[in-house]
Amino acid sequence: MNKKEYIEKAEKNLFHVYNRFPVIFDYGRGVHLYDELDEEYLDFASGIGVMAFGYGNEDFEDALCTQVKRITHTSNLYYHIPMIEAAEKLTKASGMDKVFFTNSGAEAIEGALKTAKKFAYTKKGSGDYEVIAMENSFHGRTVGSLSVTGTEHYREPFYPLMSGVKFATFNDFGSILANLTDNTCAIIMETVQGEGGLYPADPEFLKKVRQLCDDEGILLILDEVQCGMGRTGSYYAFQQYGIKPDILTTAKALGNGVPIGAFCVTDAVAEASLVPGDHGTTYGGNPLCTAAVSQVFDMFEDYKIIDHVNDISKYFEQVLDVLVNKYDFITERRGLGLMQGLVLTVPVKEVVNRALLEEHLVVLSAGADVLRLLPPLVITEQDIDEFKKKIEKIFDSYLK
Repeated sequence: MNKKEYIEKAEKNLFHVYNRFPVIFDYGRGVHLYDELDEEYLDFASGIGVMAFGYGNEDFEDALCTQVKRITHTSNLYYHIPMIEAAEKLTKASGMDKVFFTNSGAEAIEGALKTAKKFAYTKKGSGDYEVIAMENSFHGRTVGSLSVTGTEHYREPFYPLMSGVKFATFNDFGSILANLTDNTCAIIMETVQGEGGLYPADPEFLKKVRQLCDDEGILLILDEVQCGMGRTGSYYAFQQYGIKPDILTTAKALGNGVPIGAFCVTDAVAEASLVPGDHGTTYGGNPLCTAAVSQVFDMFEDYKIIDHVNDISKYFEQVLDVLVNKYDFITERRGLGLMQGLVLTVPVKEVVNRALLEEHLVVLSAGADVLRLLPPLVITEQDIDEFKKKIEKIFDSYLK
């Protein structure tokens, strides 16, 4: 069967909710992907920030194979060792106290919102509790996570959504205060906005929000589904700000391609929120997925990934700054660590498409004008040089 026939079969049988590129990826090695014809692609998207260690890592694959041969599922009615070990490693890395494993980042957001509402209910009794979220944010596609996603065109077709959500302007503390009421139970934001255009939180803004939450008895939820797990140069981006959330959400690179997420809470939140019967999941935290998490944390330590990200991101930023200075249609670079964006005045979706099809370079967009770059955390200077060579061929065409 050729590519055309495969794609026709896919379009016949799959619900058309993605506009997929006309590429069929078959396998990967290191930071490269290969299609069904064995043609090589440089991956600077890592499955939207998922594949921290790239592809074909033997340590990771061996750990999964070992677990598959033991047990893959038990349900949460019982204990199992991979979940216990993964939870211990995640609490240590994040500095949080308790973990609930989910199947995805969106489910982690759902759990975080339920936890915040139950916390308010426990402390204050029943009420019409509200959440302050951020404009330009993205938290997921489920009803709850969509309700706190600050992009109107994502929400509009699905009204009514969860009530009691107000939207403030990211990095504008006055906007937070303007939306604050006696019913506010939580403030939710990404520490670094991803889909919204690679905007890091301003340190003073985040510290003021933390203090406000402390003063008013409000929970701070930080969504680090995309910016967490080493991508910005620390296990979690908030650790560079000198503050700590009450609830943290995480996913993507947490499982390095195995679908798992989690929300983590402090002891104070755990003691006054969810109890048995309030929340659950059939697959979340099963032995296979948590074995992946446990192995990921072991590899972070063994490979010294945090140190590597801090070292290699300096070179990456230098290369990107060269591009900013070289091309007038690149107006800005922004981001943290290996979560970077280039703001373009030429059509970004066209650049993404041409990079893939003409130069076999996998990149992403964010918002209407940002070229988003989320390479595997194990990239080298040689990989960055290869990226530069490929993207310059695309950029040069816009100079003619």
